[in-house]
Amino acid sequence: MNAKRVLVAYGSKAGATAGIAEEIGRTLRDDGFDAVVLPADTVTDVSGYDGVVLGGALYAGHWTGKARRCARRNAEQLRHRPLWLFSSGPVDSSAEQHDIPPVRGVARRMKNLGAREHMTFGGAVTAETSGSIARAMVRRGKGGDFRNPERIRAWAHHIGTELGATH
Repeated sequence: MNAKRVLVAYGSKAGATAGIAEEIGRTLRDDGFDAVVLPADTVTDVSGYDGVVLGGALYAGHWTGKARRCARRNAEQLRHRPLWLFSSGPVDSSAEQHDIPPVRGVARRMKNLGAREHMTFGGAVTAETSGSIARAMVRRGKGGDFRNPERIRAWAHHIGTELGATH
């Protein structure tokens, strides 16, 4: 029997969301899945996958356009397979302290696409992050990497358990 194929697609501006997607993909591969990690703007067909994880970076309370357009472009196919959504954003420890519900636009997509679950992970703004806002945040001591690899892996294992149970 072939391993189930899982697509992990992400919309990232500065790379923090891409890092979360890579961690999810690596964990799913460790769990025996054929996981493919791709930028959301390159995804035009999800029909070859048994499950999809789609994530987007949050900016000013909205997913990046790349993630939004991927969801819209593939909506019909996404409705017919197991789907999980994630957001990365808070540049503080709030995602560690409590579950952060999806922002309104992502909650609407969850409902429209029949997504099983949404998770918000901490984001990252570091000295390497491009952009004047990011540089100003770091200068003011408001930066940092708030991604928690253990939490990301635990969620990916959860997805793997659910996918393994679906036939």
